[in-house]
Order: sequence, then C-alpha cells, then structure tokens
Amino acid sequence: MIKHILSLALAAGVATLATAASAGGIAGAPAPFDKGGVKIAVISFLGSGDWLQAFEAGVKRQADALGIEANISQARNDINTERQLIQQAINLGVQGIIINNGQPEAIKDVAQAALDAGIPVVAYDTNLDNPKILQVEQSDADMARLVLDQAVKEQGEKFDGGIVYVAGFAPLDRRYAVWKDLGKKHPGIKDIATWGVVNDTVAASVADQTKAVLTANPTLSVVFAPWDEFARGVKLAIDELGVADKVKIYGVDISTSDIQAILEPNSPWVATAATNPAVVGEASVRALAQLIAGQDPGHSVLIQPTLVTKKDLVDNNIKTIEDLQAKFPAFKDSNAAKAPWIPATN
Repeated sequence: MIKHILSLALAAGVATLATAASAGGIAGAPAPFDKGGVKIAVISFLGSGDWLQAFEAGVKRQADALGIEANISQARNDINTERQLIQQAINLGVQGIIINNGQPEAIKDVAQAALDAGIPVVAYDTNLDNPKILQVEQSDADMARLVLDQAVKEQGEKFDGGIVYVAGFAPLDRRYAVWKDLGKKHPGIKDIATWGVVNDTVAASVADQTKAVLTANPTLSVVFAPWDEFARGVKLAIDELGVADKVKIYGVDISTSDIQAILEPNSPWVATAATNPAVVGEASVRALAQLIAGQDPGHSVLIQPTLVTKKDLVDNNIKTIEDLQAKFPAFKDSNAAKAPWIPATN
C-alpha cells in the first residue's frame, strides 16, 4: 500500500495501511500490471468495526498479490469527508478508485468526476446508478431471506418483530425490503417497531434505543438486525434488560467477535447471514484491476452469502472466522472477478 499518504492524510478520519508493493510487475499480465507501479485509492464511508477491518485486510492481500500501491482511508460516517477523499484521489492521479459504502446522492457527482478524469471506479454496497461504475455487491436480498427464513423456521409464522434500520444506505435498503415482504408472506408476523442510527458509536447508540423500544413493546420477540454493528447494540440492550429468553436476534454479517457473541451462553443472537468481508475486499480489487487493464469484468460482481446458526457453530466447533473458513469452504473464497493473470491470495 502507499508508503506515504500524500495529501489524503490531511482529510479528517483518514487511516492507512502500508504495504510494500512489488515494483517489478507480473509476468504475462496485461499493461500496466506487467510493469507494476499501479496506484489506487480505497475510500470507505464507515470508519470502524470488525467488518471494515476484515474488508481492508482482504483489499491489502489482493493488492499485495497484484503489486498495487493502495491508499486506504475512511470518512468516518462523514459524507463531506468522503467527497473530499474521492476528489483528492482524483487530484493525485490514482489509476482506480474503490468506494466502499456511502450515500449515493451525495457522491454521484464526484464519482462521475473520477470517470471524467479517466479513472475507473468500483463501488461496493452503494448504488451510484451509473452504467460506467462497476457494482460489487453482497446479495443483500439473499442474505435477508436466508436469515429471515431461519427466523420463521425457529420462531413460527406468528410473532411481533422489529428491525434496526436507517434509510439511504443501499445494502440496508435492500435488506429492509425483504423484511417488509416477510409480513406480506406471513400475515401473522407483525412489524411493530423500527429504530436505528449510523454514527461513530453505532452499537452503544443502538443499545440505548433498543432498551427504550423493548420497554415500550414488551411483546416484541424477534429483532432483525441487518448489520452486525446493529446486532451488537441490540444484544447489549437485551443482556442488560435480562430478556434473552424472550427476544431473539437474527443478524447480517459475521466476524470472530460476532461468533463469540453468538456462542455466549443464552445469547439472544441465534443466526446470521454473511459473506466474508475479506473476500469482498479481494473481489473489489480484482474487479478494479481488470478495469484498469482495459478488461470487462461485467457491470455487477455478486458475492453469495452463507447462513450461519448457533447450532452450526457449536456442532462444528467453530470459534473464529478462520474456523468458519476451514469448515465452510464457500465462505473462504469466491470466484467473483477472477482472471487467469490475477494472482491468488491463498
């Protein structure tokens, strides 16, 4: 990754990972990867959390394998900072940009500015509604369906439920749509509460909100938490209120700390659906590399999810993400955006 942060370090909330990128290039690779020296920027809207750390680790691994110098920065939930980071990347003349999350309406114009400058753009989990921007996506609808079908399987077709949700974020919007469809498919399932916040203290803030929601809605027995930071907050509240035997969490995303939370005795978090965030990071870099090389990986790159239940973890003695990768091979890797000339990371 880039050894000096250049002017990007001036932006608020920037964090970088350094890597010693190979300057020699990759034998047999298309230009410019045959010579090396490719520089990209990876800009995340979020600024913390296990998911982001794993995503960035995947970016680093694939960038290293390709000899790419990549600057990784976070806007820390500040849309103006994200705009500034994208513009600075354009000014620096990077050869490609990955945008990880964000509010589409606020960054569409600056993403277009990158394209106008001849810089290919890959967007993960933010729909910029631009045919020239490659979208890397988890199958958000499939993730929601997997875990909500599990909720119906375990809790029946009649319960009072609620969702932690903030509008305007593409993955959350897609998962929310599946939640709303659940009540149409199963009329006995009542959606009685919606709450949520996205800030620098998501789990703590959601915990405070959840305590108020559960106190006001004592019949609520199922919470759909379509982001693991949301699930962490809900679990904090349920544990504090002592209602883990009455309220169950069905989440999205997974990390080692999430696995440990699900495995706790009497944990209310009983299932989650997820893709491997490190694999998402790797696929995003592969897709961008192909664009830089003038190749066409398609307009959309889809990463398929896996359902993980507490029973799966216990039965397979899974305690970490590494255990999950070893025992659920589909979670370890993805064929998304692979090409013969792109080196593997494992």
